[in-house]
Amino acid sequence: MKLFWKLFCSMVSVTVLACSIGGFWLIDGQFRTALEKEVDTLYEENDMLRYALSRETEGQILSGREMLAQLADNVTLTTGGRTVAFRISDRSGNGLGGSGLLPMEALPLISDLSETQRGWELDRLSESTAFLHGASALTLSDETVYLENCRDVSALFSQRSAQYQSFAGVMLAIIAGVGVLSFLVAHLILRPLGRVSDAARRMADGELGQRVPVTSSDELGQLSADFNAMADRLEQQMGELSLAAQRQKDFTSSFAHEIKTPLTSIIGYADLLRSRPMTPEQVRDSAGYIFGEGQRLESLSGKLMELIVLDRQDFPKRPLSMRAFLEQAGNAMRPALEQAGIRLDVSAEEAPAYVEPDLMKTVCLNLLDNARKATEMGGKITLMGQIEGTGYLIQVTDTGKGIPAEELGRITEPFYMVDKSRARAQGGAGLGLALCQRIIELHNGTLEFESVLGQGTTVRIHLKGGADA
Repeated sequence: MKLFWKLFCSMVSVTVLACSIGGFWLIDGQFRTALEKEVDTLYEENDMLRYALSRETEGQILSGREMLAQLADNVTLTTGGRTVAFRISDRSGNGLGGSGLLPMEALPLISDLSETQRGWELDRLSESTAFLHGASALTLSDETVYLENCRDVSALFSQRSAQYQSFAGVMLAIIAGVGVLSFLVAHLILRPLGRVSDAARRMADGELGQRVPVTSSDELGQLSADFNAMADRLEQQMGELSLAAQRQKDFTSSFAHEIKTPLTSIIGYADLLRSRPMTPEQVRDSAGYIFGEGQRLESLSGKLMELIVLDRQDFPKRPLSMRAFLEQAGNAMRPALEQAGIRLDVSAEEAPAYVEPDLMKTVCLNLLDNARKATEMGGKITLMGQIEGTGYLIQVTDTGKGIPAEELGRITEPFYMVDKSRARAQGGAGLGLALCQRIIELHNGTLEFESVLGQGTTVRIHLKGGADA
């Protein structure tokens, strides 16, 4: 069942149930109140009859049931324009006398009464006839008898039946009115849900610009606002996915080129060696080309393996003396820098830092190697370390070409290279800074770049203090 019909049926059912219970309670309450008044009147008439009989028997000595019956026949009570019928019965329910006829038997009412009690019962002689039958004990002479009287309450039942019939007609009108009103209310309430559902279907078909109007501040209005927020976020994420897909396309192209270039050179020079006679010098040059391209391919595959491993493993860290660590990293790069005519200065404050030595050394060597590639002969590279609050700062500064401002946000993407021709010429694959970024993230640190074209680049590594850094 649709929510519309659930809401419609619920409103109609609740209204009908509430009105039915309320109407029944009201009619039944009125009936019971009227019946209680009739019972009170029944008792009052019984008391007046007792009083009248007592007055008649004052000063008299009754003997025999015939005298009692004669006495009862002389007593009459008129109230409300009618003569009250009564009967005097013994314990066995035998009538001893009275005025008028009572349409019901004395038993079983008097059989349940003691000599000090009075009581009543309701006798339904037919669907349209009902009487209240009352009785009380009466001591006359040396015998206890029971004084009975009754009241016709058929009108109460007829009135109640008429009220039920009228209420049924009113309920039919109420159901019709509530049905129409519930239909309109359910439609108004669920209209925002219909708009949300329609917008969701359109978004599923690719129309990500769908939004729904927010027309209220209630829960449905909040749902519309949340849907719009979700749609905004989804549209933003889809845009980001499109950019990511484009970057992946660039990644695939760059990766294919990086693999293809060394393989082409290796295959070409290997074919020369096997297919034609060559001088020793030519053999040596060809072998050198093969060796260099093989090293480049090995470096590329090694970095790819490191990225895969970093995705799947956690690395334990231990405290290291940062001064000795940075000096070792500088010494590892010093021969290559001296060969390129670049000066290296290393200065580090003594302090422990929690790092994974091999990975952090990879970061430092990558940054120093990038600085070497960007710096011309006669330039300078500075490797510095200093205490920073509770953490430690590692900084690499060069006097190289610098990086354009619009490129700084992408330099840590895999296979992204600012100067592609220069990087490939120097054996670069565009994986170094991406690898550095991943390693620094494993150390809960941050990597920061600052560069000015023509003046150089500064890279800062901010490591947090503590064993969990």
